[in-house]
Amino acid sequence: MSTTTLVPFVVESTGHGVAQQITVGGDNAHVFHADTYPAFGGSDAAPSPLAYTLGALTSCNQITATLVAKDLGLTLGAFTFHAQGDLDPSVFVGGAEGDANFRAVSVVATVETDADEAAFDRFVSELERRCPVTQLFQRSGLDFRSSW
Repeated sequence: MSTTTLVPFVVESTGHGVAQQITVGGDNAHVFHADTYPAFGGSDAAPSPLAYTLGALTSCNQITATLVAKDLGLTLGAFTFHAQGDLDPSVFVGGAEGDANFRAVSVVATVETDADEAAFDRFVSELERRCPVTQLFQRSGLDFRSSW
């Protein structure tokens, strides 16, 4: 029988209108803010939750890549990421019928590495399998594309 230890991720939030202050629980509490674009009722005083979502995707990919590279014995250097989410706001803002999710999300990533082509392909496959945020996007049903 397998014993699994779960790691809880906890946030507490307060807000007014569309702006919010989010505090991440834990030994080192972190505070960040969210707002949205004026077209969505905000003042653009802080990143939107959708921008944070894409940032979570790129940073989780980098963290997972580092863990996978260690497991595979690969050396990694500098990373660059470009993530884009295409959103039809008609459901979110206008209340239209349909899915409020991104229609498509794409990630273009580069990383310096000593891996040959076969090892790099294995590395990418494993990091996408193990990255929790990539899995959220892939399993959500949207058109998800990743290029390394």
